[in-house]
Amino acid sequence: MIRNKSDLKEYLIEDEKALFPNGAGWFTKYKDLIYKYQVLLRKCEYYKNTSQNAYFNPLYIFCKYRMRRLGIKLNFSIPENCFGKGLSIAHYGSIIVNPNAKIGDYCRIHVGVNIGANRTPKDVPVIGDNVYIGPGVKIFGDIKIGNNVKIGANAVVNSSFDDNVIIAGIPAKVISK
Repeated sequence: MIRNKSDLKEYLIEDEKALFPNGAGWFTKYKDLIYKYQVLLRKCEYYKNTSQNAYFNPLYIFCKYRMRRLGIKLNFSIPENCFGKGLSIAHYGSIIVNPNAKIGDYCRIHVGVNIGANRTPKDVPVIGDNVYIGPGVKIFGDIKIGNNVKIGANAVVNSSFDDNVIIAGIPAKVISK
């Protein structure tokens, strides 16, 4: 969670490293809409977490407005304070995340992903660090996914899994350790 300016700077640096592993020039970052979205997401988190009442903070309102407009263009619905640092969104496309979900650091997420609740808004997944979420994955329910997990394409994950596994299928099951 971003609590101060140094946290914001750290999150932005780690997100940039995750999104551009081989580095990128200023022109590439300037043109990349996913990078712009992630910067706006992190700024919204900063303004929301550091303000007494974020809804009266004009900087938060402005960043939130720009993030929502860009999110509609990219088809992203990612609320604040869900992802840890080092987020990497691979492509444009439908990504929907429940506001109560918690995803750890260094997550790579692809298109068609839905991370949501099962019955009540509080029945949401908790996902660990260094998790790869493939295209089309659906993760829902009150489950825990460990660290260093890779989730294969189009998997439906509705049960908990331990660390250091590769899972895939409908419903998802461990295919490799």
